[in-house]
Amino acid sequence: MNSEKENTDTRSKEETITILCAKTAGQYQILKINTLQNLKKKSKKQKDLPFELTLWNFSAFALIAKINMNIRAILFLILVFLAGGLFFAFRVSKQGNQNPGKIQVATSFYPLYFFTTQVGGDKAQVFNITPASAEPHDYDPTTKDIAKVQDSRMIVLNGGKLESWGNKIRDNLKGSKTLVIVAGDSLATRELSENGKKIQDPHVWLDPTLAKQEIEKIKEGFIKVDPANKAYYEKKASDLEKKLDQIDSDFKKGLANCQQKDIVTSHAAFGYLAARYGLTQIPISGVSPDQEPSAQKLTEIADLVRKNNIKVIFFESLVSPKLSQTIASETGAKTMVLDPIEGVAPQDLKNGVDYIKLMNQNLENLQTALQCQ
Repeated sequence: MNSEKENTDTRSKEETITILCAKTAGQYQILKINTLQNLKKKSKKQKDLPFELTLWNFSAFALIAKINMNIRAILFLILVFLAGGLFFAFRVSKQGNQNPGKIQVATSFYPLYFFTTQVGGDKAQVFNITPASAEPHDYDPTTKDIAKVQDSRMIVLNGGKLESWGNKIRDNLKGSKTLVIVAGDSLATRELSENGKKIQDPHVWLDPTLAKQEIEKIKEGFIKVDPANKAYYEKKASDLEKKLDQIDSDFKKGLANCQQKDIVTSHAAFGYLAARYGLTQIPISGVSPDQEPSAQKLTEIADLVRKNNIKVIFFESLVSPKLSQTIASETGAKTMVLDPIEGVAPQDLKNGVDYIKLMNQNLENLQTALQCQ
C-alpha cells in the first residue's frame, strides 16, 4: 500500500519543465527537462528528491538566465535599429517634403512668391518665408525658415529695406550653394521723409513696369541654377510679363479721365503706382503700416480731405482699418480697400485670389474712388 502511494506521489512529481527560447536564426526550440527521469538515474529514494530537484531547478534557472541574456542582446539590436530609423525620419523631416526632382526656392513675401511660382512652374518647389496673412515689414524668420533657406538652391528678396533681416541672411549665405536674388535691387529709388529721416520706399511690385523687371531677375536666377531648362523659364517669364503688360495698359486707360487725383492711403505703399499713373498719394502712416501718425498729422489729413473734396479713404486688408475709418468718420468720406498686396489671407488663396486679381481689383476701386470715366 505504501509502495503504491510512493509510486503515486512519485508520478505526481513527474512534471516536465518546458522552456521557450529564441535561437539566433529566429526559430524557437522547446527544451524539455524531465526531472523525474534524471532523478531515477541518480537515486531510488524519495527523500533524495528535494535535493535533486533543487539541483535541477538551479540548472533550469541558470539556463533561463542565459536565455534572458540572449534576449537582452536581441532587444539591444532592435533598439539600435529603431534609433537608426528615427534618425533617418528626423533627417527627412528636417529636409521638409522636398521633391528631389525640383529646385527648392525660398521667397521673402507674397508678390515674389507669386512671381517665382509662375516663372519656376513645375520645375520649382517654392516656399514663402512670410506667412500669407502676415505683414512683411515686421516679420522675422523662424529657425525652421532659416534652415529651409539654407537647404534651398535660391532665395528671392525684394530689397529696399523691406526685409529687416535681409542683409543678415545674405551675409550668412555667402559662400554657400544658395543663390541670393534681390529682385528690387536698383529699382527702389523713391525716398520718403519720416521723423526728419530719409526712408527708402520698397513697394516696387505695385508698379507693373517695375514688377516686370523683378520677374526678369527671378528668371535669370533660375537660368543660373538650372541652365538646362533656360527655354522653359524664358517662356514662363514671358507669359507672366504679358499679363503685367495688360494690367499696365488697363491702368493707363482706366485712370486717364478721373475727377480726382488724390488718394488717401493707410500707409505709404503706393508711391510707385501713383507716380506711374499721375496720382498723388497722401499716406496716413509711413512706409511701415505700424508707424502711428501724430494727432497733428491726422488733423492735417482730415482738413486736406475736406478741402479737396476727397470721397474715399483707403484701408488695407492685412492691417487695422481704424485710422482710415476715423478720418472717414470725421470728414463724411467712405472707406474702400486698396491692397498693397504684401500678403493674401489663406482663405482668399484657397479661393484663387492672386496678384493679378488683386491688381485688377485695385484698379476698379481706384476708378470708383477717383470718379473716373
